[in-house]
Amino acid sequence: QVQLVESGGGLVQPGGSLRLSCAASTIIFSIYTMGWYRQAPGKQRELVATITSGGSTNFADSVKGRFTISRDNAKKTVYLQMNSLKPEDTAVYYCNLRPPAGRDSWGQGTQVTVSS
Repeated sequence: QVQLVESGGGLVQPGGSLRLSCAASTIIFSIYTMGWYRQAPGKQRELVATITSGGSTNFADSVKGRFTISRDNAKKTVYLQMNSLKPEDTAVYYCNLRPPAGRDSWGQGTQVTVSS
């Protein structure tokens, strides 16, 4: 059983920044690939960023150079630092945990709204 608890969403002006956090309730954390996905109204859920157990990262083209993903294994937490936010970044952001075997786990999502 895995619970992912997201925080840090909210309303921000274009060009602003937010940092999302996702805390996992798992006994083991460091071996998992973690990720952030987002879903805008009327659109499919899309990958934003991932980070492996070894620290390798991957980003969607739309956020490269603006977003960073990091993890703190001691805190069992993954972060998404979002800078230079654009209105098109508005979406519900979901935390994802991918174990070596078994099904992915998902958080409930946190709303990020970028608007003047």
